[in-house]
Amino acid sequence: MNFSSLPFDPELTPGARNAIRTCLRMSPAERVTLITDETSQEIAAALVREIEEVGAPYAAFRLEDHCRRPSPDMPEVVLNDMELSQVSIFAVVAQQNELKSRMQMTDVVNRRQMRHAHMVNIEKRIMMQGMRADFAKVDELTAKVREIAANAKYIYAKTPYGTDITARMNPDYKWIKTSGIISTQKWGNLPGGETFTTPGEVNGVFVIDGVVGDYLCAKYGDLRESPLTVEVRGNRLVAAESTNRELRDEFWEYTHRDENSDRVGEFAIGTNLALDDVIGNILQDEKIPGIHIAFGNPYGAHTGADWYSSTHIDVVGRKFDIWADDRQIMQGGKFTPDLLPAASAA
Repeated sequence: MNFSSLPFDPELTPGARNAIRTCLRMSPAERVTLITDETSQEIAAALVREIEEVGAPYAAFRLEDHCRRPSPDMPEVVLNDMELSQVSIFAVVAQQNELKSRMQMTDVVNRRQMRHAHMVNIEKRIMMQGMRADFAKVDELTAKVREIAANAKYIYAKTPYGTDITARMNPDYKWIKTSGIISTQKWGNLPGGETFTTPGEVNGVFVIDGVVGDYLCAKYGDLRESPLTVEVRGNRLVAAESTNRELRDEFWEYTHRDENSDRVGEFAIGTNLALDDVIGNILQDEKIPGIHIAFGNPYGAHTGADWYSSTHIDVVGRKFDIWADDRQIMQGGKFTPDLLPAASAA
């Protein structure tokens, strides 16, 4: 398919330019593999325009042209093309039972140390909000938060809505910075803006009044009116309650597919300063300043965790107060002024 001939909304251009020139720092000497789908092809066209202006060679694939969706496996033609590229972009709306295919793709990214932009469930609102962030400032903030978190023995968080959770850190596990400036050391979601680790042990209650991840996000959206409350003991999910019984049951099934699906694999702090509230899309919402956690795969290739799960589902809340040991770093969903870049603190 010729994406360079597809029309697109010019309002997508600033976000696309940020992705190609700032976040991925593309050069004409590098080759790109772009993976998209029918739903996201207008955004892909905006990305292609920026790639072409940089002068980099590329191949672009629309998944529906190569497989029937939902597909549990990434098409071989896509994986083979990635073996030729230094950079890859995945701009696709997730469908049920496709996590395995994304893991196949990121296995190639990790092995070849590619710069990879992961834009699962990208939409126009995100291109015009989170993707327009000043990623230099987001990177500065994320570096500060990462340093504080990496030296903390525990992180405690609460919200007005009932979250009360403590994470004891494991000093053997690394904190990873994914600020939107993508390197070969760790592929990143776009829009970026978080630092995360695999926790040693999490205990407490987490009220999910933001969103849940993967394909459940598109199905249930913003959970403000029907939050899902989960209890974690010894790093394992032990209870989940919601007035939305279908959400509760589907989330519970998702987090019990293998022996570690109910285990907290990610503990993260969002740092994207362009965001201030949930929109109902996990790709952007997990970057809102605050805490999010994920049950399942701990991304051990990056954090150093020595266990695995075939699943990974993020959960997001609202308006956090956060302490790293005895130091408060967030109040009411806002970072304390001492952490903010100069222009942002004004």
